[in-house]
Amino acid sequence: MKYFLAIATFSLLHLFSIAQDWKPVGDKIKTQWAEKIDPTNPLPEYPRPQLVRDQWQNLNGAWDYAILPKGSNEPAAFDGKILVPFAIESSLSGVQKMVSDKNELWYHRTFSVPAAWKNKSLVLHFGAVDWKADIWINDVKVGAHQGGYTPFSLDITPFIVKDKAQKLVVKVWDPTDQGFQPRGKQVSLPKGIWYTSVTGIWQTVWLEPVEASHVSALKTVPNIDGGNIAVLASTSGTSANDLIEVKVMDNGKVIGTGKAVVGQEVTVAVPNAKLWSPESPFLYDMEVSILHNGVATDKLKSYVGMRKISTQKDANGIHRMQLNNKDYFQFGPLDQGWWPDGLYTAPTDEALVYDIKKTKDFGFNMIRKHVKVEPARWYYHCDREGILVWQDMPSGDANPKWQTRNYFNGQELQRSKLSEQNFIQEWKEIMDLTYSNPSVVVTVPFNEAWGQFKTPEIIEWTKNYNPSRLVNPASGGNHYDVGDMIDIHNYPEPVMGLFDSKRVNVLGEYGGIGLVKDNHVWETNRNWGYVQYKTSEEATKAYVDLTEKLKKLIPFGYSAAVYTQTTDVESEINGIMTYDRKVVKLNEAQIRKANLEVIATLKK
Repeated sequence: MKYFLAIATFSLLHLFSIAQDWKPVGDKIKTQWAEKIDPTNPLPEYPRPQLVRDQWQNLNGAWDYAILPKGSNEPAAFDGKILVPFAIESSLSGVQKMVSDKNELWYHRTFSVPAAWKNKSLVLHFGAVDWKADIWINDVKVGAHQGGYTPFSLDITPFIVKDKAQKLVVKVWDPTDQGFQPRGKQVSLPKGIWYTSVTGIWQTVWLEPVEASHVSALKTVPNIDGGNIAVLASTSGTSANDLIEVKVMDNGKVIGTGKAVVGQEVTVAVPNAKLWSPESPFLYDMEVSILHNGVATDKLKSYVGMRKISTQKDANGIHRMQLNNKDYFQFGPLDQGWWPDGLYTAPTDEALVYDIKKTKDFGFNMIRKHVKVEPARWYYHCDREGILVWQDMPSGDANPKWQTRNYFNGQELQRSKLSEQNFIQEWKEIMDLTYSNPSVVVTVPFNEAWGQFKTPEIIEWTKNYNPSRLVNPASGGNHYDVGDMIDIHNYPEPVMGLFDSKRVNVLGEYGGIGLVKDNHVWETNRNWGYVQYKTSEEATKAYVDLTEKLKKLIPFGYSAAVYTQTTDVESEINGIMTYDRKVVKLNEAQIRKANLEVIATLKK
């Protein structure tokens, strides 16, 4: 008891010290949520809404950090404190330092295991670490992960030492644009459409006690035509005779139950299903259990949305995207997911959901998540709020020749075997992350030929691995006769530079209306936009004029369009909102009316 009292007293003093010492750094603009961060418990929300257990411990907060030359030993002393999970280059980290490919970033902290978890296995979870991470528990290396955008977990049970604080050390190397790995818009020297690098831990780190036999992942696929769902549970520690049981509930009432042996899909009937859509984002609750000799050894909560995404020819022979078997025009902004204070990481969960809600307020029904991946909670908010998502693969490696508006079947970029294997690994993990989210309806492996390679093979692999989504093979990139759609980009005006009679036609990017709002810009003298206006009235009129041109193209073939973009990002001032989210730069009522008219065009 004295030991636990001493630990508790030390922890309280440590937390008080954090609250006193931490503050955002730098002179750049901040969001309103920066002031709401509790440095003793940043981002306290449960990080994995589709696989929920009651017990967990958040490890976000102040960690020790050090920057050392690549290949160095674990530091004997550290440079200072960093607020996890904010990247070291960000203001909210409390550090704001660059690392570079020549150095490695080291993290250190201790934690205590609650006495109530004594007979449980202990899993250490990382939401995302950019890019290559090595992890030690009590001076034993317990694992590594390569990939900057996806969660990974380690069973650390054998390495926990009884009756003492546990030591956790993480080493990170991230070459940014000096390596082949997916990196999106990150560069060493940001300017224009390229932004500040992000290194290290940038999503929640947490501990979870589990039973020896437990579910580690779920893949849920709805089938509205058949009136059922298919659930595949990945497990650990189970035996051949164990069963997976799935219950589907509507407001607490069980409406369907299914069972299967471990490793097999569970099919559950969902009679008279309430369909999920942006207009009615209904989610069924789900309970998943492992049954060993009829007794539940593990039980968790999840959810499912009943929706279908598909394509179909209309009366004029034009391929249209359909939602729940009805033609449905998808219209939304290009969403970079960057923050002036947190870079890749939203300051709070309230901030994370804010952009989604504002996107719906603007009258959009879709978001294209552009060459970035979000935490699991972002996709949960999209599911709950009701908005469709196109998920890009973050770009990386070198670029081949880019030939727009032409079919290009010549020589592509030759990646190294290591680069190819890494691409597939990271793309698979990204699709795994969003596999069960009803909001995610389109996957986008390539953008504008950035890192585009072996397009037919990559699209075939993507389609086979994740057949429940449509595949946009190369948004604005080099075009091949593969995938579910052809996608062109044109700034600023919507045009139909190509038409494909065999696939869906989409306008993957257009617009880019720029407007500078003084006191809300990242840099005062280096702002960039495709076209720029001086007043909100002028910019709003230009926006509405573009939607009028877009509406005229929809009857001739377009089934979706993406406007650039949700917010300003660093020196790029093309946002509907400022980078700090404090100003909606265009007239909200007018753009909402225009957007709703665009979406309604296909229904007329």
